[in-house]
Amino acid sequence: MSRIRKLPIEQWDAELRAMTHADAATPLEQGLMRMMAHVPAMAKGMIAFSGALFANRTLARRLVELVRLRVAFHNQCRSCMAIRYRTAVEDGVTEGAVCSLERPQDAADLTEAEKAALRYADASSLDHLSITDATFDDLRRFFSEAQIVELGMFIAFFIGFGRLAAAWDMTEELPAAFQKKSGGPLSPWNHEAILVRG
Repeated sequence: MSRIRKLPIEQWDAELRAMTHADAATPLEQGLMRMMAHVPAMAKGMIAFSGALFANRTLARRLVELVRLRVAFHNQCRSCMAIRYRTAVEDGVTEGAVCSLERPQDAADLTEAEKAALRYADASSLDHLSITDATFDDLRRFFSEAQIVELGMFIAFFIGFGRLAAAWDMTEELPAAFQKKSGGPLSPWNHEAILVRG
C-alpha cells in the first residue's frame, strides 16, 4: 500500500487531469500524479518541467531511458524499474540492453557515449562529490556542452523523483517481483517489465 493516499482522478484539478490525459491513462501510467494531485499547482509545475525536458531533448530517447533505468536501480525505485516507456522501446531499448545495465562498462551492446553517460549517472547517484573535471572531459568526448547540461538535468530529475517514488512505495500495480519487501536489492534486469505510453 502506498504511503501517501492516491487521490481518485474524479477529485483531481480539472486542468491537471487534462495536462496528464489522466482519464485515458492506466493507474500505473497515472503514477505519482495520483499523490501529487493533492497539491495541483505544484503537480502542474512538475509536469511543465518534465514536459520541457522531454519535448526539448536532443539526446537519444534510448540513452535517456538507459540512464533512467540505471538511476532507478540505484534509487531502488520499484515502479521506475518496472516500467518501460513505449517511445524508448521504439528507439531501441530492448530487454537485452536493459540487462546490459547490470555491468554497463563491460557491455558489448552499449555505445561508448552511453557508457560515459551511465558513468556520470552512477557518480551522480552514488557519490556526486566524486565528480571531477575528468568526468566532464569524458563526457565532452561524446556530447556538446548543451547536451551535458541536458543529461545532468535528466539525471537530477530521475534521482529526485525516483527517490520520492521509492519513499512513497507505490507498488500495488507492479509485477509480483517488484512488490516483494525483502530479499535484497531489485534490478530492472531479469524481471518482468510493463510497457507504458510516453
